[in-house]
Amino acid sequence: MLLIAALILVLIAVAHSYLGERYILMRLFRRDNIPYLFGSDHFTKGTLRFCWHTMSVAALGFAAILFNHSAEDAFNLYVIGTVFLIGALLSIFYTRGMHLSWIAFLVVSGICFFEAWRV
Repeated sequence: MLLIAALILVLIAVAHSYLGERYILMRLFRRDNIPYLFGSDHFTKGTLRFCWHTMSVAALGFAAILFNHSAEDAFNLYVIGTVFLIGALLSIFYTRGMHLSWIAFLVVSGICFFEAWRV
């Protein structure tokens, strides 16, 4: 089951980077009222892009941990389960459930908690 959770996270990472770049960041960067930090909008745009794609890198990192998880170590599973449970709750709260990440996050969280409980 951890392989399923890892695959979900890989899909989330790819979708998040691609869709975010195509439908959010590019549209945002076309605007002429992006705040100037340190004299231009280059730093602002770079920071937004960096922060956006860092979530995808983190999802890939969690996927790698789940893919190579040691069967006798439940602690990592509880931590990952908690991270994605909080992420799901934040997604539900801040987007009123419209951003569907909460579904995938709850599935990943549930799998992690279930597998940790089995150890």
